Amino acid sequence: MLEAFGLDTCTEKVYREMLEGASSRLTDLAEQVGVTESQLRDALDRLVELGLLAPSREAVGGLRAVSPEAGLAHLLHRQEEELARRHHALAAGKAAAARAVAEYSALRPDTDRDGNERLVGLDAIQGRLEILTRRLHTECLSIIPGGAQSEESLAASRVLDEQALRRNVRMCAVYQDSVRNDPATLAYAQWTTERGGEVRTSPILPARVLIFDRVTALVPIDPDNSRLGALCTSSPGMVATLVALFDQTWDTAVPLGAARERAPEDGIAPGDKELLRLLASGMTDEAAGKRLGVSMRTVRRQMAGLMERLEATSRFEAGLKAARRGWL
Repeated sequence: MLEAFGLDTCTEKVYREMLEGASSRLTDLAEQVGVTESQLRDALDRLVELGLLAPSREAVGGLRAVSPEAGLAHLLHRQEEELARRHHALAAGKAAAARAVAEYSALRPDTDRDGNERLVGLDAIQGRLEILTRRLHTECLSIIPGGAQSEESLAASRVLDEQALRRNVRMCAVYQDSVRNDPATLAYAQWTTERGGEVRTSPILPARVLIFDRVTALVPIDPDNSRLGALCTSSPGMVATLVALFDQTWDTAVPLGAARERAPEDGIAPGDKELLRLLASGMTDEAAGKRLGVSMRTVRRQMAGLMERLEATSRFEAGLKAARRGWL
């Protein structure tokens, strides 16, 4: 009954016995309560500390039970004082945090200037993502190139995505087609859709971008090296441009659960067409693989299949025949 005041069952039982006028001898009182003398001494010390026992004026060195009216009123007053102290400490902590944020922001390289903030390193990016995710109200739009995602990236994203999805934030993500061949990334994309998110895929994607409520966007400083950091921008012009890029990418992508249309016998699949286009532009197999989110071995196998289909003995001849068929 008195747990709210910090009394456990044993201590409350000792207090009740003393209110009823139990013997003041330790051995007798311990036997009445059903505890050891050591437990009884601990309970008595706790009752004295709480002000529910006071020195007896009749028995020298003895203790008397303070009436519940006086004792519990005293405890309530102590709790009120502690609550007021905590409120004061909380207010002081908030004020100190605000001052520290203002002071330390000038020392960090991630300083906001005219709505643009350069985030240096993965930790700075993750910290900003956590803040932006907590502030999300309506939607988060993302373009995620590169095919298979690392376990570290998926683990860091899962916590933030789950928070947003629980608040019914609309989550729209575009991955590369090649994620369909990576079990871990595919499972994550399916996990997203099962919780209300929307996922589409496309054969080729622009650089990574995250857009929060169409107000703030995050893009990598160097798309080929995410460890160099990112740019966080709230500049209306830049965000509007990135939103338009996302919308265009989203409109041409295919929902995760839908199979891509098979190419007609005289036509070409979207992935093969993108590969031909990249190689025709002068890209190496390795560079084309990065853009498509696949390995160099996959690029070469895919290209070998195209050459066989075109009955070409060289890539140059394959390019000419592909152009004649209107594939390029």
